[in-house]
Amino acid sequence: MRVAICDDEAVQQQILRKYLEEWAQMKDEVLETELFISGESFLFAWEDDRDYDLLILDIEMGQLNGMELAEKIRSQDENIPILFVTGYDRYMSQGYEVSALHYLLKPLHKEKLFEVLDKVKKTGKDEEKQLFQTDKGPVSMPLSKIWYVEARAHQCILYTEKDEYTIYSGINETAELLEKYREFVRCHRSYVVNVRHILAAVKSELVLDDNRRLPVSRNSEKRVKQAFMQMFKG
Repeated sequence: MRVAICDDEAVQQQILRKYLEEWAQMKDEVLETELFISGESFLFAWEDDRDYDLLILDIEMGQLNGMELAEKIRSQDENIPILFVTGYDRYMSQGYEVSALHYLLKPLHKEKLFEVLDKVKKTGKDEEKQLFQTDKGPVSMPLSKIWYVEARAHQCILYTEKDEYTIYSGINETAELLEKYREFVRCHRSYVVNVRHILAAVKSELVLDDNRRLPVSRNSEKRVKQAFMQMFKG
């Protein structure tokens, strides 16, 4: 598990790191912890590497506080778990606005932290992710969040339920990357779709769960039908 701790108090950083190491030893978990003294320093690193399993953010920090930092993170990644730690409970309602995983008050009780870490570990085990280089930076995307990918010139557009990302690779390369997972099938020379989000498959098109429609090429009809049926056989 890879965890980022963003807190402007060195003592709090060390307490969190100690508790994390205790938990990792108990669970026989490989742990990588990175420390950041400000929201600005974390954002600088985040631009180059976003492959974290958990972000632990203090709320009361210098110019860019933890809540503002979370809003910036959520504008680019709607999935990464965020845990807030703070000495005040007045921020709790704001935590829900950025889909925080949990909210812990200082002084920290390690048992409460361990419960959060257990939850992150279980979720991470259940959900595979794929790393993409996108216009918003490196994105580690859970497979279930990917609805489909569309070719666009020499790049691709990756669509989730609400967002889209430009991927810096062509459709052939992207299809090869995704089709190693049973959830994905190439339905057309310009499209790769997540079978789990198909509501109906008719001869010449697919209807997705939100009624978006994708074309199915004649050469792909049999392959798409097989993938669709196989997925729901279990």
